[in-house]
Amino acid sequence: MRAIRRELKDLYSPARRETELRRFRAAECGFADYFGTLGNARFFSAPARAEVCGTQTYHNNGKVMAASVDADIIAVAVPRDDNIIVIKPEHSDEIRVELNSLEPVEEERKTPAAVVRGIARGFGKYGHSAGGFNAFVTSDIGKNSALGERAAFETLIGSIFCHLYNEGQIPAVKIAQAAQFAEEKFYGEAGPLTDKLGCACGGFVAIDYRDSDTPIIEPIPFNLTDFNHALCIVDAKCPSENPKTLQREYDTIREEMREIAGFFDCETLRSLAAADIMLNINDLRREFGDRAVMRAIHFFSENDRVERCIHALKNGRIEDFLNAVKESGDSSFKYLQNAYMEDRLREQPLVIAINSAEHSLRRKGACRIHGDGFTGAIEAFVPLEALNEFRMNMEKVFGSGSCRVLNIRQTGVCEILLG
Repeated sequence: MRAIRRELKDLYSPARRETELRRFRAAECGFADYFGTLGNARFFSAPARAEVCGTQTYHNNGKVMAASVDADIIAVAVPRDDNIIVIKPEHSDEIRVELNSLEPVEEERKTPAAVVRGIARGFGKYGHSAGGFNAFVTSDIGKNSALGERAAFETLIGSIFCHLYNEGQIPAVKIAQAAQFAEEKFYGEAGPLTDKLGCACGGFVAIDYRDSDTPIIEPIPFNLTDFNHALCIVDAKCPSENPKTLQREYDTIREEMREIAGFFDCETLRSLAAADIMLNINDLRREFGDRAVMRAIHFFSENDRVERCIHALKNGRIEDFLNAVKESGDSSFKYLQNAYMEDRLREQPLVIAINSAEHSLRRKGACRIHGDGFTGAIEAFVPLEALNEFRMNMEKVFGSGSCRVLNIRQTGVCEILLG
């Protein structure tokens, strides 16, 4: 899984190629306008990602499945020889980082500059090179799309370092790990490694976090369109949430699962089996409450469902895959309980979105909460013959443009050869 080069035709469907070529040419013009010259420009792309199965298991050394999708962030980049990085995002201010210092900078925390500096340091940590460049960046992912734009940006920066300074010889997994290092040590807020692997690797990817330092990563080539399905991400128009409140909800899931593990003198649930919970369920309920027990039950069944998804995709069994996705969504709703905020029970847009999707699908395809839950979006695997009706029905509820139709992208981060 080394970082790779691809032609435009390898990345985008025939119907989109002209549009995407115009986007790259517009980015070229943006680069030339901002930096005053184009020079020997090179082109890069990093896809967005969707989370498919394995909800809220990674923090207890569980199993997860993600996938790259065909929305992306692209860059036009030219190397510099002065160890300075200047990045101009299309719709925001310049990012400038001097690589003479690769230590965390307090004033950069929670900014893109921290990510860039941290990835450069991460490359050095893994024995690779980083250097200066100018870049113009534009994205069609969308900041509120629940598709991991930050992870896509991070892996894009890693891909630029990879191709400009390491002859494209760095595995995609290492790019993802450098991005994770940057979030943890420099940015000051780390999402799961799953996000970066979903962007970096391409296609479906299964991750087993039994050993969190060296997770087992397995790419699974599978084209949804070959099986007459598309992936839809539906923005449920959740009210804006205080990030600290949302983080508290996520932290509570992790803490409750680990409390159950601690009852058995284990650090995480992965050291146990589902039978351990059932044999001690009354003691666990008395000490930790019913919700913690249900969340532990979800953990074990979710690991099994990831394995079922892997087996189904490898064997081309789309109905088995869809059934596992449905069951994962049901378990998230009933046992993990990540569909709504505790302090906002009158507002449950994710539940409305699931109900609307199920009604529209009429027992076909599959739908579930997308990502870690509580806010954001749902995802649906929709038969192509039902796609137009599904999108129309969802947009009646959540507004024009709320249902985004995507496909699985088989290529992760890459350099684009425009010719």
